[in-house]
Amino acid sequence: MATAVENLGKLERRLTISFPLSDVRTEVEKRLKKQAKTARAPGFRPGKVPLKMVAAQYGYQIESDVLNDKVGQAFSSAADEAQLRVAGMPKIEPKQDAPEGMLAFDATFEVYPEVTLPALADIEIETVKTDVTDAEIDKTIDILRKQRVHYHTKGEAGEHGDGGEPVAANGDRVTVDFVGVIDGVEFPGGKAEDYAFVLGEGRMLPEFEAATVGLKVGESKTFPLAFPEDYHGKDVAGKTAEFTITLKKLEWAHLPEVDAEFAKSLGIEDGSIEKMREDIKVNLEREVNARIKARNKEAVMDALVKHTEMDVPKVMIEQDSQRLAEQTRQDMAQRGMDVKSLPFPADLFATKAERRVRLGLILSQLVQENNLQATQEQVKAQIEDFSQSYEDPKEVLKYYYSDRRRLGEVEALVLEENVVNYVLGKAKVTTKDIAFDELMGSAAAQA
Repeated sequence: MATAVENLGKLERRLTISFPLSDVRTEVEKRLKKQAKTARAPGFRPGKVPLKMVAAQYGYQIESDVLNDKVGQAFSSAADEAQLRVAGMPKIEPKQDAPEGMLAFDATFEVYPEVTLPALADIEIETVKTDVTDAEIDKTIDILRKQRVHYHTKGEAGEHGDGGEPVAANGDRVTVDFVGVIDGVEFPGGKAEDYAFVLGEGRMLPEFEAATVGLKVGESKTFPLAFPEDYHGKDVAGKTAEFTITLKKLEWAHLPEVDAEFAKSLGIEDGSIEKMREDIKVNLEREVNARIKARNKEAVMDALVKHTEMDVPKVMIEQDSQRLAEQTRQDMAQRGMDVKSLPFPADLFATKAERRVRLGLILSQLVQENNLQATQEQVKAQIEDFSQSYEDPKEVLKYYYSDRRRLGEVEALVLEENVVNYVLGKAKVTTKDIAFDELMGSAAAQA
């Protein structure tokens, strides 16, 4: 039996549940007898241990289990009777003033909020699009060439140059000895021999690269170098050192020609340049479409969060914060980091957790109201799309369909896509062209 539901706040509720003490005693006795059938004790055959000895050994745990079961059953029945959608686990506390022969408990908990979806036709969403042109294909080919670069000693026959004694220039690989001093004293990390790097790639500080440019093999140069205030080496950050560098080896970059052999190295069996460019375009378009889809999905999610007012259960935020903290710990551990002594307070993840919970409630309401569940055909089509970038698509299908968890992840992706498409079909949508490099991120722009 349960008392009326008390309203403690926007989402917090409390009800009192109670049941006869005799119900607990009857169930405890029943479980003890069942335990006695298999109980073992020195001097007794299995199943012949006296009930008092069984009670002494197992009674406390059995009574605790029965009490937990009875409380859980009573709370579940009371919540169902009151038509409450309980969020998270309730906090159960015993009441001291229970009627004679009864056990009573206060259950404090939160309920799911009422989610009132916004009028989608009034929401403005900006999506993006990008075209893959010959320029992007050419840039990708240049990146592929750089990945296959090899070096020749500068000045050798066959080098592209104007003759004369060669000097270091951007794009060259240089090998140097260097030593740095601060106030006339060498410092840790300021000295190296046969150190190789490519000029123009930004591996060294700008002053260091600038001093190297123009040197000939065998030449040395002394120059000042001011370390930035935020330099990773704390002992030298913000200080000015005097470096002396000696150029020991100078090599120029030989990029492969874009020819049949180059195409074959990329898996084009007949060496066709046209086929190679087609394959590159297909791969770029697949990546571009994936990133555009992700950007547009984020725009939809941002709009839904912005325009949907609701209270979010604290217990759900706390639970998701803990999941995010544990997930972060596991990810860092898998990367080889020692996380045993690192704190992972769940509060650090509260903002992200609240957004995730809020979005989950919104999406659930959208799916329920508009029948946007993922169909088997959609899930299969999504997996088949994944498989296109693998050598053996059948193995990809087998990988997902052999594990219910993996299949569930695909279903969640399809469901989100259904929501995105539905919202975009109802909202006021504008589309903006963005540059390929902006879409692909800073790495693509720098390459």
